[in-house]
Amino acid sequence: MFTRAFWKATGERMIRTFAQGTLGVVSADGLGIVDVDWGQAASVGGLAAALALLTAVATSGAGQPGPGITETVTRTPYGV
Repeated sequence: MFTRAFWKATGERMIRTFAQGTLGVVSADGLGIVDVDWGQAASVGGLAAALALLTAVATSGAGQPGPGITETVTRTPYGV
């Protein structure tokens, strides 16, 4: 949890989760793009991203270097 690679992977996961949550709300309504309540959709995406962050922090004590229980973060040399 105290590595840059962990936080980079966690940030990427939060962004993906935000997008998935937001798009899930938008597509579930079956509305046109101008009819969507974007504030509500962004709120759901934000909650999903916050839960992804909490999950990553909670599972970081499992002895794995990555933000998930079964994944690992590989470190590559700079410039590669």
